[in-house]
Amino acid sequence: MHSPSITPVATTSSVAGPPPASRRLPSVEAESRLLFGLRARLALAALKTMLTQARLRLTLVILLSALFWGSLYGLFYEGFAFLNSLHAEIISLLFNGFFSSLLLMLVFSNAILMYSGLYCSPEARLLITLPARPEAVFFHKFQESFWFSSWGFILLGSPMLVAYGVVRNAPWTYFLLLLPFMVAFVVIPATLGGMLCMATVACVPRLRMHALAIAITASTAGAIWLGWSALASARADSLSPIWFEQTMSRLAITEQKFFPSWWLASGLIESASGKTALEGESGAVMESLRFLALLASNGLMLQLLAGWLAARIYRLGFSQLSAEVTARRPLRISWFDRMLTQAGTAAGRPLRILIVKDLRLFRRDIAQWSQFVIFFGLLGLYFLNIRSFTYNNSYATMIGFLNLAVVGLILSTFTTRFVFPMISLEGRRFWILNLLPVHRDQIVWSKFLFSCVGGTLPCCGLVLLSDMMLGIRWPVVAIHEICCLMLCMGLSGIAVGLGALLPDLREASPSKIASGFGGTLALVLSSLFIMAVVLLAALPTHLYLAGLGADAEGTRRPDLVGWAGSLEGVWAGVAAVVVLGTVATLLPLFLGLRHFRQLEA
Repeated sequence: MHSPSITPVATTSSVAGPPPASRRLPSVEAESRLLFGLRARLALAALKTMLTQARLRLTLVILLSALFWGSLYGLFYEGFAFLNSLHAEIISLLFNGFFSSLLLMLVFSNAILMYSGLYCSPEARLLITLPARPEAVFFHKFQESFWFSSWGFILLGSPMLVAYGVVRNAPWTYFLLLLPFMVAFVVIPATLGGMLCMATVACVPRLRMHALAIAITASTAGAIWLGWSALASARADSLSPIWFEQTMSRLAITEQKFFPSWWLASGLIESASGKTALEGESGAVMESLRFLALLASNGLMLQLLAGWLAARIYRLGFSQLSAEVTARRPLRISWFDRMLTQAGTAAGRPLRILIVKDLRLFRRDIAQWSQFVIFFGLLGLYFLNIRSFTYNNSYATMIGFLNLAVVGLILSTFTTRFVFPMISLEGRRFWILNLLPVHRDQIVWSKFLFSCVGGTLPCCGLVLLSDMMLGIRWPVVAIHEICCLMLCMGLSGIAVGLGALLPDLREASPSKIASGFGGTLALVLSSLFIMAVVLLAALPTHLYLAGLGADAEGTRRPDLVGWAGSLEGVWAGVAAVVVLGTVATLLPLFLGLRHFRQLEA
C-alpha cells in the first residue's frame, strides 16, 4: 500500500529573505525615543499625582527648598562681599577648588546610582530580557541618575553663583548662561560615573562590589583629605588678604586647563567680567560661549563613548554579576553577628536576631552604607580642618552648635529615607513574622535600637571631634553631647514611630514610601525637632558666655542677659532638651506600637 504523496507547500517561513518591516527591530534612535517617551509619561504621571494627591508634600518641598536656597544665597553674598572688600583675587582658585572637588564627588555618586539602576533595579532586570539594545537601557537609566545629579548641583551651586554675579555686578548674559553651564558640566561626571560603573562590573567580576566601593570611598576621602590638609597647614589669627592668597594658592593644583572644572570656572568668570563691548571674537561673552561649547562638546563625546561601551560590556557585566550571585557559596555568619546574637539573656534573643537581620540588609545595600560613609566622612574631614582658624570662646561655641545642627539634619535625612520605610518593607513577608515566636513590639523596638545605636556612635563622635578642634570647654562639650544623644533618640523615635503608625505594606520601593505623606510628615517633624533642641540649648549658653566676656571687661549688662544668661538658665535649657528629646522619642513610639499591634497582616 503506497503512502499518499505529500506535495510541499511554500510558506512564508521557507522563503529566504528579510523579515517583514513590522517585525524588524527599531533603530537605536527610535528605541531611545521610545524609552524617553516612557520616562516622560512616568514623570508626568508622578507630577499629576503630586498635584492631586500630595499637594502638602509638594508645597513643603518647595517652601523648604526656597528657604534653603535663600539661606545659602545670604551666606554666599556676605562671603563674596567680604572677599570683595579685601581686594583678594582668589575667586578663580576658589571656583576651581570647589568645582574640582565636586567633579570627583559627582563621578563616584553617579557610579553608585548607576550601579543601583543598571544592575539592582527590577526595571533593569526586565529590560535586559527584552530585545532592547544595551546602550538604550544604559541611557534610560542614565537619565534618572543625571536628573538627581543636576538637581542637587543646581540647588547647591546656584545660590553661590547668583550671589557672585550680584556682588560683581555681572551683566544679564551671566545669569542667562548659568543654567546651560551647570547642566553641561554635570553631564561629564555623570557619564564618567556610568562608564566607571560598567567597566568595574565587567572587568572585576570576582571582586565583591562592597569591597570595591570601600576602596573607592577611601580613595575619595584620601584625595579630599590632601586638599583639606593644605588648608589646615596655614593657621592665622586674622582673615587678611595675604592669608587668603597664601591659603588659596595651595589649591593651584586644581587650575589645570584640561579639567572640566577649569572650563566651568573660567567661563563663568569671563561671563561675569562685565565686558559687554565685543571686539571681534575676543569679547567676554564670546569667550564664555567658547568654554560652554567646550563643556558641551566633551559631554556629547563622552555620551558616544558611553553608548559604545554599554553595547559591548553591559550585558557581559550583568551576566557575570548574576552568575556570581547564583554561584556564591553559602553565607557564613560573621563573628560580629554571632557575638551580638549570643550576647545577653535568652529573653532578648529574638530582639537581637531582628537587629542582626537589619544590620545584614544594611551591609548588603550599597546605596545605603555608601551614602552614609560619604556624607559623614565629609563632615569628619570638615571638622578635622576647622582648626585652621582661631575663635573666641563664644564664637566657637556657636559654631559648635551649628555643627550639631548640621549633623542632626544629615541624620534626619537618613532616618526619613532609610529608617522610616523599614517597617513598611516588611509587608510582603509580614506573614512570616506572624508565624515566628516574635512579638510585634519587638519588631518596632528592633528598628528603633538599630537606628538609635547606629546613629549615636558616628554623630556623637563627630560632634566631639568638632568641639575638640574648636577648643571648646568641657562643660559645653558635655552639653553638645547631651543634645546630640537626644537628637539621635528623638529622630529615631520619630522615624520608627511614624513608620509603624503610617505603614504602606503594599509598596516595595523605599523611595516611594519615604516620599509619601508619612515620610513628609516625619521629615517636617524631624526638622522642627532639631531646631527646637539647638535653640533651647544654644541661646542660654551663648548668653551665659557673653556675660562672662562682659564681666572680664567690666561692662556686664544684667538687664540684657537676665536669668536666661545665668548658669541656672543654661542647665534649665539642657533639662528642657532632655524632656523634649524624651517626648519626641516615646510619644511616636507609643502611637506606633498601639497601631502596629492592631494591624492586620
